[in-house]
Amino acid sequence: MPSPSAVVEQGRIVLADAAAGQAGVADGIGVAAARMLAPAITLIARNLPRESAALHILACWAGGLTPKISLTPDTLLLEIGSCLRLFGGVGKIVSTARAGIAAQGFALALAVAPTPRGAQWLAQSGSSAICLDADSMRRQLETLPLAVLPDKAASTLARFGARTLADVRRLPSAALGRRIGAASLQVLAQAFGELADPRAEFIFPEQFSLSLPLPAAVETAAALLFAARRLTSALSGWLIVRQAGVREMTLCLQHRREETRLVLQFAELTAAGERFERVLRERLENLPLRAPVEAIRLEASRVDALAGRSRALFNDAAGEQEAIAALLERLCARLGEKQIYRLAVHDDHRPEYATQCIPLFAKAVPSEARALPRPLWLLAKPQSLAESAGRPQRRGPLRLLAGPERIEAGWWDGGEMRGEMSAEKGGEAVGDIRRDYFIALSNDACWLWIYRECREPGGWYLHGFFS
Repeated sequence: MPSPSAVVEQGRIVLADAAAGQAGVADGIGVAAARMLAPAITLIARNLPRESAALHILACWAGGLTPKISLTPDTLLLEIGSCLRLFGGVGKIVSTARAGIAAQGFALALAVAPTPRGAQWLAQSGSSAICLDADSMRRQLETLPLAVLPDKAASTLARFGARTLADVRRLPSAALGRRIGAASLQVLAQAFGELADPRAEFIFPEQFSLSLPLPAAVETAAALLFAARRLTSALSGWLIVRQAGVREMTLCLQHRREETRLVLQFAELTAAGERFERVLRERLENLPLRAPVEAIRLEASRVDALAGRSRALFNDAAGEQEAIAALLERLCARLGEKQIYRLAVHDDHRPEYATQCIPLFAKAVPSEARALPRPLWLLAKPQSLAESAGRPQRRGPLRLLAGPERIEAGWWDGGEMRGEMSAEKGGEAVGDIRRDYFIALSNDACWLWIYRECREPGGWYLHGFFS
């Protein structure tokens, strides 16, 4: 938005930016007066639906700070008393809120007070007060102008010469109630903590699907990251409240006549907004757009409960695992999901075919666990062993500990490779086999998996090492 600028409602300024304020433009003055004070000012009509949508997004994001949230038409109220120990005090939770809202591109007027209306009035006045007890809150509230009260009550009190809430508080309550009404008197008492002020809590949606209209059509995908950050931050807060994580989400880019769906997948359940943003950045930076984007929508799919975990006393193994998962997600986003593979068990009795490579996010088919021991390290190609008097040799004679285990058949493959990954990695076709496998111990205390070829020309072979 160009500067100086201001938001207009019913011919009057309701919000001016810093540059307009320096020129003398204040809330409440007319449009004509604002143009006289700042001829280059940009006036923007107030858009209540967009304000409501922005508050809804911020409410979901604030779930990362507290689950107790209330909304007014222009204020986000967070109950943080029960979360102070988690964050380490008011100062840290306030700085976290400031940084999170600034990262989403919003300006912030913030205050802390023991009552919701007191905090609301202090924030709207721009005082940025941090009141930790009722006495300090009362002192701060008494300095506020009458403008925080309902319009009719404020104008009535101004005619009596009152200028601040301190002046109002000195008036007899009975006479004050007759002049400004019981409702205005009740609001005043709630702000000072003399009456209860119950608020309806924000209800987090059961399914996460938030849309964000863009102020102007965007023609490059990379430019969408800033706007998408608001939605990913909201998703992170929504997941934290639900104590859940997501394995997959979809960013929908809405063009004038069509929609582009961008599916983002994660190696494990996560609710971390920074991981969402990293993967999204990798995908958007090289994404060609078919048409300008006018709005975006974020949908969360594959949401599951996020299991709790215990932290290690010294080495944070769980943190290392998260770092590996985040690296794999970035590689998939940058190189393509078909370029990153993981190993999965394959239901085949032949050792060369007992595992297979599948894409990182593909679902592995469950296989029955084998009762017989198998080596951790299987050689890509069996290694021929020397033989003396019919006994296998490797740096001396081998001691056979277990076996034989007969593994044979596979004639149905006809000696062809199974799967494109095997061919890419230079493996060899196995097809029909007939072998007797043994567990052997070498002179240097290595546990080996060896076999005797039952077909001509026969011989002994080393196929793997036990850890």
